This record gives sequence, structure tokens and C-alpha cells, in this order.
Amino acid sequence: RSNPLPLSPSETVASIFVQERGRSRSCPNRGMAKTKPGKKELDSYTIKGANKVVRGTSTPFVSPKVVGDCVLMRPSDAEKPPYVARVERIEADHRGSARVRVRWYYRPEESAGGRRQFHGAKELFLSDHYDVQSARTIEGTCVVHSFKSYTKLEDVGPEDYFCRFEYKAATGGFTPDRVAVYRPLSPLFILLSSMDFYINLLMLLD
Repeated sequence: RSNPLPLSPSETVASIFVQERGRSRSCPNRGMAKTKPGKKELDSYTIKGANKVVRGTSTPFVSPKVVGDCVLMRPSDAEKPPYVARVERIEADHRGSARVRVRWYYRPEESAGGRRQFHGAKELFLSDHYDVQSARTIEGTCVVHSFKSYTKLEDVGPEDYFCRFEYKAATGGFTPDRVAVYRPLSPLFILLSSMDFYINLLMLLD
């Protein structure tokens, strides 16, 4: 993904480029995450203007492990929907500027295979694409549910999404490689099934 806001040379994130379907995608090096000298790890960040608090994923030594909050991040193209990401860690440099290390969610149309008929309108893929962004690009928070939890929601809001797959950005592969697809019955099928039931019932009573 391109950075939502231009970075100065001192803020440029070291990255490697992975060829995907004839184009380059910038992916940060995925070594062991360590706080760099002069930087301070933060427990949370308050979104400017929204008065909402965002927290990152807890360290491996904390039990039970707490997964970081999901956020909406401002894209460079104002006509595109906001990017969705999961916050892994939050840091502040010596100037007090906060930056977040995130794990991107991809929309089906952003994946190598594109959007398919069975993909939901609010479906996302949790990718292995990590990145570092300015915390100023966070517009708000959202919730990425499991598919089972999503189907039980009584009222789906604009901040509700669901995820069934993990996506490998470099290869275009998915985990798991298949899931059960549920299709709602058409009204005509339900009507015909009901008619068959009553016809069979009348034949038994005759």
C-alpha cells in the first residue's frame, strides 16, 4: 500500500518489494520488532478529533494475549474507502510524534484473485503485510468479527466487518484454502417446498 501521508526522508520505512501480478507492493522487513533508540513504546493513542483510544497488541509475555484494535486509516486517494488495519504496536519518537505498526486487512478486490461472487460486501482478508504509518492517518476504529459472530449481529453498522481468510500478499494464497459457502434459499424454492409439503400431507389424510 502507498503511505496515506508523504513521509520525510527521516521517516521513510525500510522495506522490501515483492512482485505481485506484474506490480510492486511495498512490504516492511518482518524481523523481530524492537523499539529503536530514541523511541518510546506507548500503551495507547487517542485519535485526534474522535476522542477514541486505540491500543496495540500486547507483548508475548502478557497472558492472556490481547489483540490490538482495528482502525480505519486515511488513504492517499480521497475517493477510495479507508484502509482497514490491526494495530500491532504504537511508538513515539523524541519529538512526540506517534507512529503505529499495523497489519493490513485487504478487501477482496485488492487481492490477486479479485472479488468473487461468494465474498461478502463487508468481508476482509487478514494479510501478512505489515507496515509503519503515522498515527495521524487513523480516522477511527472498527470491529472485524469472525464470520460466525458477524452472522449473529442484530444490527450491522458501518464499522462492522468480518474475516474468514488470512491472505499472503506475496503469493496470493489463502488460509484456509476453502470454506463452506451458504446461499440463502430463494422465495420461489421456499414456496414450492411448502406446496409439496401440503400436497403430501393431503395425500396422507385422504
